[in-house]
Amino acid sequence: MTSHNVSLAVASPNDLAEFKKDLQEAFAIAVIEEFGELPNGPIPSDEDLDKANNAPGAVALRILRDGENVGGAVVTIDQETHHNTLDLFFLKVGEHGHGLGHKAWLAIEARYPQTVTWRTHTPYFEKRNIHFYVNKCGFKIIAFFHALHPDPHHPGSDDPVGGEGFQFEKVMR
Repeated sequence: MTSHNVSLAVASPNDLAEFKKDLQEAFAIAVIEEFGELPNGPIPSDEDLDKANNAPGAVALRILRDGENVGGAVVTIDQETHHNTLDLFFLKVGEHGHGLGHKAWLAIEARYPQTVTWRTHTPYFEKRNIHFYVNKCGFKIIAFFHALHPDPHHPGSDDPVGGEGFQFEKVMR
């Protein structure tokens, strides 16, 4: 495997439209594989992405391989508690399987060394993501959300892919 320099850069406001398109294309692959089609437009929706990008403490990061844009992440950083979240994480279509995701995650950890815990989530059907977070990045599954145990942060979710998924946590110190 070729070694690549993976780094992060804050996405510029002028880059957010392309950032959203790249993220939605990456997310669409798994949804189409599981459900055969996108239920009601892109996932996440433009509105959900705008909400994530504009949330207090949110930072949209571009993942760069040797200076070339290969993905992105949205993190929410709590400067007081240092309990942070990885809200969105993706590699562009065609960039999986080269170790870039793990290198990108390590770069995110290094960028925020004061973090006490990281939390993230993924849909139940995303086996590749579950493997990545648990086996590669050291997260632990702390909850499984479904109709009888809904996510308290998204009550009554009308998630077009069912709203079922895992919540993960990684304790840093």
